[in-house]
Amino acid sequence: MTVYYDSLPAAVRLVEVAPRDGWQNLADFIPTETKIKLVDDLGNCGFREIEVSSFVSPKAIPQLRDAAAVFKAIKPLAGLTTAALVPNRRGLEPALAAGVDKLVFFISASDTHNRKNLGCPQTETLAEIEAMLKSVPDGVARRVSISNVFGCPYEGNIAFSAVDRLVESLSALGLIEITLCDTLGVATPDQVYNFSTQLQERFSKVDLGLHLHDSCGRALACVIAGLQAGIDRYDTAAGGLGGCPYAPGAAGNLATEDLLFCLDRMGIKTGIDSQALLAVARHQAQVTKSGNSHMLAFSAGCEDF
Repeated sequence: MTVYYDSLPAAVRLVEVAPRDGWQNLADFIPTETKIKLVDDLGNCGFREIEVSSFVSPKAIPQLRDAAAVFKAIKPLAGLTTAALVPNRRGLEPALAAGVDKLVFFISASDTHNRKNLGCPQTETLAEIEAMLKSVPDGVARRVSISNVFGCPYEGNIAFSAVDRLVESLSALGLIEITLCDTLGVATPDQVYNFSTQLQERFSKVDLGLHLHDSCGRALACVIAGLQAGIDRYDTAAGGLGGCPYAPGAAGNLATEDLLFCLDRMGIKTGIDSQALLAVARHQAQVTKSGNSHMLAFSAGCEDF
Protein backbone atom coordinates (compact mmCIF):
# COMPACT_ATOMS: atom_id res chain seq x y z
CA MET A 1 0.00 0.00 0.00
CA THR A 2 1.59 3.25 -1.17
CA VAL A 3 1.01 6.42 0.82
CA TYR A 4 0.76 9.47 -1.43
CA TYR A 5 1.58 12.42 0.76
CA ASP A 6 -0.38 14.96 -1.29
CA SER A 7 -3.54 12.83 -1.04
CA LEU A 8 -3.81 13.20 2.74
CA PRO A 9 -6.36 15.59 4.31
CA ALA A 10 -5.17 19.18 4.78
CA ALA A 11 -6.80 19.33 8.22
CA VAL A 12 -7.78 16.78 10.85
CA ARG A 13 -10.28 16.87 13.71
CA LEU A 14 -8.92 15.45 16.96
CA VAL A 15 -11.53 14.48 19.57
CA GLU A 16 -9.93 14.43 23.02
CA VAL A 17 -11.23 11.43 25.00
CA ALA A 18 -8.88 11.32 28.02
CA PRO A 19 -11.49 12.63 30.50
CA ARG A 20 -13.82 9.77 29.60
CA ASP A 21 -11.93 6.84 28.10
CA GLY A 22 -8.60 7.80 29.64
CA TRP A 23 -9.77 8.05 33.24
CA GLN A 24 -12.53 5.43 33.43
CA ASN A 25 -10.20 2.58 34.45
CA LEU A 26 -8.24 4.49 37.09
CA ALA A 27 -8.63 2.99 40.56
CA ASP A 28 -7.97 6.19 42.51
CA PHE A 29 -10.82 8.69 42.26
CA ILE A 30 -9.83 12.01 40.69
CA PRO A 31 -11.45 14.83 42.69
CA THR A 32 -14.26 16.52 40.81
CA GLU A 33 -12.59 19.92 41.03
CA THR A 34 -9.44 18.48 39.46
CA LYS A 35 -11.42 16.94 36.63
CA ILE A 36 -13.09 20.28 35.94
CA LYS A 37 -9.71 22.03 35.86
CA LEU A 38 -8.21 19.48 33.47
CA VAL A 39 -11.20 19.62 31.11
CA ASP A 40 -11.11 23.43 31.10
CA ASP A 41 -7.39 23.36 30.37
CA LEU A 42 -7.87 20.89 27.52
CA GLY A 43 -10.55 23.16 26.07
CA ASN A 44 -8.07 26.03 26.09
CA CYS A 45 -5.68 23.97 23.94
CA GLY A 46 -7.94 24.45 20.92
CA PHE A 47 -9.90 21.19 20.74
CA ARG A 48 -13.23 21.44 18.95
CA GLU A 49 -14.62 18.45 20.84
CA ILE A 50 -13.90 16.75 24.17
CA GLU A 51 -15.50 13.58 25.52
CA VAL A 52 -15.93 14.77 29.09
CA SER A 53 -17.52 11.82 30.86
CA SER A 54 -20.08 9.03 30.70
CA PHE A 55 -23.52 8.66 32.23
CA VAL A 56 -23.18 5.02 33.17
CA SER A 57 -23.93 3.18 36.39
CA PRO A 58 -21.51 4.32 39.14
CA LYS A 59 -21.22 0.66 40.12
CA ALA A 60 -19.86 -0.14 36.66
CA ILE A 61 -17.55 2.89 36.33
CA PRO A 62 -17.03 4.47 39.79
CA GLN A 63 -14.54 7.01 38.42
CA LEU A 64 -17.22 8.78 36.39
CA ARG A 65 -19.92 8.97 39.05
CA ASP A 66 -19.58 12.77 39.12
CA ALA A 67 -20.38 13.25 35.41
CA ALA A 68 -23.28 15.64 36.01
CA ALA A 69 -21.27 17.82 38.42
CA VAL A 70 -18.37 18.05 35.97
CA PHE A 71 -20.58 19.01 33.03
CA LYS A 72 -22.39 21.67 35.00
CA ALA A 73 -19.13 23.28 36.18
CA ILE A 74 -16.87 23.30 33.12
CA LYS A 75 -16.52 26.62 31.36
CA PRO A 76 -18.34 26.93 28.04
CA LEU A 77 -16.01 27.88 25.19
CA ALA A 78 -17.01 29.14 21.77
CA GLY A 79 -16.48 26.42 19.19
CA LEU A 80 -16.06 23.63 21.76
CA THR A 81 -18.46 20.68 21.84
CA THR A 82 -18.67 18.72 25.08
CA ALA A 83 -19.72 15.10 24.62
CA ALA A 84 -20.82 12.29 26.93
CA LEU A 85 -21.14 8.55 26.46
CA VAL A 86 -24.71 7.37 27.12
CA PRO A 87 -25.42 3.62 27.17
CA ASN A 88 -29.20 3.61 27.65
CA ARG A 89 -32.31 5.61 28.53
CA ARG A 90 -31.38 5.60 32.22
CA GLY A 91 -28.32 7.66 31.35
CA LEU A 92 -30.03 9.83 28.75
CA GLU A 93 -32.17 11.94 31.09
CA PRO A 94 -29.33 13.05 33.43
CA ALA A 95 -27.09 13.72 30.42
CA LEU A 96 -29.63 16.06 28.88
CA ALA A 97 -30.26 17.71 32.24
CA ALA A 98 -26.52 18.36 32.63
CA GLY A 99 -26.41 20.31 29.37
CA VAL A 100 -24.36 17.91 27.25
CA ASP A 101 -23.70 19.25 23.73
CA LYS A 102 -23.36 15.84 22.10
CA LEU A 103 -24.54 12.35 23.03
CA VAL A 104 -22.33 9.40 22.14
CA PHE A 105 -24.14 6.07 21.85
CA PHE A 106 -22.22 2.83 21.52
CA ILE A 107 -22.62 -0.70 20.28
CA SER A 108 -20.10 -3.49 19.68
CA ALA A 109 -19.34 -5.17 16.38
CA SER A 110 -19.04 -8.34 18.47
CA ASP A 111 -22.28 -9.68 19.94
CA THR A 112 -20.37 -11.41 22.76
CA HIS A 113 -18.64 -8.18 23.78
CA ASN A 114 -21.93 -6.31 23.48
CA ARG A 115 -23.52 -8.72 25.97
CA LYS A 116 -20.61 -8.36 28.42
CA ASN A 117 -20.31 -4.59 28.05
CA LEU A 118 -23.99 -3.62 27.82
CA GLY A 119 -25.71 -6.74 29.15
CA CYS A 120 -27.74 -7.43 26.03
CA PRO A 121 -27.42 -8.59 22.41
CA GLN A 122 -26.77 -6.19 19.55
CA THR A 123 -30.41 -6.26 18.47
CA GLU A 124 -31.54 -4.90 21.85
CA THR A 125 -28.87 -2.20 21.81
CA LEU A 126 -30.01 -1.08 18.35
CA ALA A 127 -33.58 -0.88 19.65
CA GLU A 128 -32.39 1.09 22.70
CA ILE A 129 -30.50 3.56 20.51
CA GLU A 130 -33.58 4.01 18.33
CA ALA A 131 -35.71 4.69 21.42
CA MET A 132 -33.18 7.21 22.78
CA LEU A 133 -33.01 9.08 19.48
CA LYS A 134 -36.74 9.77 19.72
CA SER A 135 -36.13 11.64 22.99
CA VAL A 136 -33.14 13.73 21.91
CA PRO A 137 -33.95 17.42 21.31
CA ASP A 138 -33.05 18.82 17.89
CA GLY A 139 -30.29 21.04 19.29
CA VAL A 140 -28.31 18.15 20.77
CA ALA A 141 -25.81 16.46 18.46
CA ARG A 142 -25.36 12.72 18.42
CA ARG A 143 -22.70 10.21 17.42
CA VAL A 144 -22.36 6.44 17.70
CA SER A 145 -19.18 4.47 18.34
CA ILE A 146 -18.84 0.89 17.16
CA SER A 147 -16.38 -0.97 19.39
CA ASN A 148 -14.21 -3.99 18.53
CA VAL A 149 -14.44 -3.29 14.80
CA PHE A 150 -11.03 -4.77 14.03
CA GLY A 151 -10.92 -7.59 16.57
CA CYS A 152 -12.60 -8.84 19.74
CA PRO A 153 -11.11 -10.47 22.85
CA TYR A 154 -13.96 -13.02 22.82
CA GLU A 155 -14.72 -13.63 19.13
CA GLY A 156 -11.39 -12.88 17.51
CA ASN A 157 -11.44 -11.41 14.01
CA ILE A 158 -14.54 -9.44 13.04
CA ALA A 159 -15.75 -9.83 9.47
CA PHE A 160 -16.20 -6.66 7.41
CA SER A 161 -19.75 -7.79 6.60
CA ALA A 162 -20.69 -7.59 10.30
CA VAL A 163 -19.41 -4.00 10.54
CA ASP A 164 -21.08 -3.10 7.25
CA ARG A 165 -24.46 -4.34 8.52
CA LEU A 166 -24.13 -2.32 11.72
CA VAL A 167 -23.23 0.88 9.85
CA GLU A 168 -26.20 0.29 7.57
CA SER A 169 -28.56 -0.18 10.54
CA LEU A 170 -27.22 2.86 12.40
CA SER A 171 -27.30 5.15 9.38
CA ALA A 172 -30.88 4.03 8.75
CA LEU A 173 -31.70 5.43 12.21
CA GLY A 174 -30.40 8.81 11.08
CA LEU A 175 -26.96 8.59 12.70
CA ILE A 176 -24.51 10.13 10.26
CA GLU A 177 -21.49 10.50 12.60
CA ILE A 178 -20.05 7.04 13.22
CA THR A 179 -16.72 6.11 14.81
CA LEU A 180 -14.94 2.81 14.13
CA CYS A 181 -13.18 1.75 17.32
CA ASP A 182 -10.19 -0.55 17.67
CA THR A 183 -11.04 -1.24 21.31
CA LEU A 184 -8.50 -4.04 21.72
CA GLY A 185 -5.73 -2.25 19.81
CA VAL A 186 -5.11 -5.05 17.32
CA ALA A 187 -5.88 -3.31 14.02
CA THR A 188 -3.41 -3.38 11.16
CA PRO A 189 -3.05 -0.60 8.56
CA ASP A 190 -4.49 -2.72 5.74
CA GLN A 191 -7.63 -3.43 7.81
CA VAL A 192 -8.10 0.24 8.60
CA TYR A 193 -7.58 1.29 4.99
CA ASN A 194 -9.84 -1.40 3.52
CA PHE A 195 -12.66 -1.00 6.04
CA SER A 196 -12.55 2.80 5.77
CA THR A 197 -12.53 2.98 1.98
CA GLN A 198 -15.27 0.37 1.54
CA LEU A 199 -17.56 1.96 4.12
CA GLN A 200 -17.08 5.42 2.67
CA GLU A 201 -17.95 4.11 -0.78
CA ARG A 202 -21.07 2.44 0.60
CA PHE A 203 -22.17 5.26 2.91
CA SER A 204 -21.03 8.50 1.33
CA LYS A 205 -23.16 10.67 3.65
CA VAL A 206 -21.72 9.17 6.84
CA ASP A 207 -18.96 11.07 8.68
CA LEU A 208 -16.59 8.25 9.63
CA GLY A 209 -13.97 8.59 12.37
CA LEU A 210 -11.41 6.29 13.98
CA HIS A 211 -10.74 5.49 17.64
CA LEU A 212 -7.45 3.62 17.94
CA HIS A 213 -5.86 1.97 20.97
CA ASP A 214 -2.14 1.33 20.95
CA SER A 215 -1.89 -2.11 22.56
CA CYS A 216 0.32 -3.46 19.77
CA GLY A 217 2.12 -0.22 18.91
CA ARG A 218 0.43 0.13 15.52
CA ALA A 219 -1.93 3.03 16.19
CA LEU A 220 0.12 5.70 14.40
CA ALA A 221 0.60 3.44 11.40
CA CYS A 222 -3.16 2.89 11.35
CA VAL A 223 -3.72 6.66 11.39
CA ILE A 224 -1.59 6.99 8.26
CA ALA A 225 -3.74 4.31 6.61
CA GLY A 226 -6.86 6.15 7.75
CA LEU A 227 -5.55 9.45 6.41
CA GLN A 228 -4.82 7.86 3.05
CA ALA A 229 -8.37 6.52 3.03
CA GLY A 230 -9.66 10.06 3.61
CA ILE A 231 -10.60 9.80 7.30
CA ASP A 232 -10.14 13.19 8.97
CA ARG A 233 -11.56 12.59 12.48
CA TYR A 234 -9.64 10.72 15.22
CA ASP A 235 -10.23 10.06 18.92
CA THR A 236 -7.06 10.44 21.00
CA ALA A 237 -6.23 10.73 24.70
CA ALA A 238 -3.66 13.00 26.30
CA GLY A 239 -0.91 10.89 27.82
CA GLY A 240 -2.09 7.77 26.01
CA LEU A 241 -4.41 6.80 28.87
CA GLY A 242 -7.40 4.52 28.50
CA GLY A 243 -8.79 1.06 28.14
CA CYS A 244 -12.08 -0.80 28.24
CA PRO A 245 -13.09 -2.63 31.45
CA TYR A 246 -14.76 -5.32 29.31
CA ALA A 247 -11.95 -5.83 26.78
CA PRO A 248 -9.21 -7.77 28.61
CA GLY A 249 -5.75 -6.84 27.34
CA ALA A 250 -6.73 -3.50 25.84
CA ALA A 251 -4.11 -0.84 26.47
CA GLY A 252 -4.34 2.93 26.30
CA ASN A 253 -5.52 5.15 23.48
CA LEU A 254 -3.27 6.68 20.91
CA ALA A 255 -1.61 9.60 22.73
CA THR A 256 -2.87 12.96 21.50
CA GLU A 257 0.56 14.55 21.82
CA ASP A 258 2.21 11.82 19.74
CA LEU A 259 -0.25 12.16 16.88
CA LEU A 260 -0.25 15.95 17.12
CA PHE A 261 3.54 16.06 16.76
CA CYS A 262 3.36 13.93 13.60
CA LEU A 263 0.51 15.92 12.08
CA ASP A 264 2.27 19.21 12.79
CA ARG A 265 5.45 17.94 11.09
CA MET A 266 3.40 16.69 8.12
CA GLY A 267 1.76 20.09 7.68
CA ILE A 268 -1.71 18.80 8.56
CA LYS A 269 -3.66 21.39 10.52
CA THR A 270 -5.49 20.61 13.78
CA GLY A 271 -5.94 24.01 15.45
CA ILE A 272 -4.44 22.62 18.67
CA ASP A 273 -1.62 24.29 20.61
CA SER A 274 0.95 21.51 21.16
CA GLN A 275 2.79 23.30 23.96
CA ALA A 276 -0.43 23.96 25.88
CA LEU A 277 -1.39 20.32 25.41
CA LEU A 278 1.94 19.09 26.77
CA ALA A 279 1.45 21.20 29.88
CA VAL A 280 -1.98 19.64 30.46
CA ALA A 281 -0.62 16.14 29.78
CA ARG A 282 2.13 16.65 32.36
CA HIS A 283 -0.40 17.88 34.93
CA GLN A 284 -2.63 14.89 34.17
CA ALA A 285 0.32 12.51 34.60
CA GLN A 286 0.93 13.96 38.07
CA VAL A 287 -2.74 13.73 39.03
CA THR A 288 -3.26 10.19 37.74
CA LYS A 289 0.22 8.98 38.72
CA SER A 290 0.36 7.44 35.27
CA GLY A 291 4.05 8.22 34.71
CA ASN A 292 3.47 7.77 30.99
CA SER A 293 7.01 7.14 29.78
CA HIS A 294 6.47 7.80 26.09
CA MET A 295 4.72 11.10 26.87
CA LEU A 296 7.65 12.21 29.03
CA ALA A 297 10.07 11.15 26.30
CA PHE A 298 8.09 13.17 23.78
CA SER A 299 8.10 16.30 25.91
CA ALA A 300 11.82 15.96 26.66
CA GLY A 301 13.03 14.91 23.23
CA CYS A 302 10.78 16.47 20.63
CA GLU A 303 10.11 20.03 21.73
CA ASP A 304 13.38 21.31 20.27
CA PHE A 305 12.93 19.82 16.79
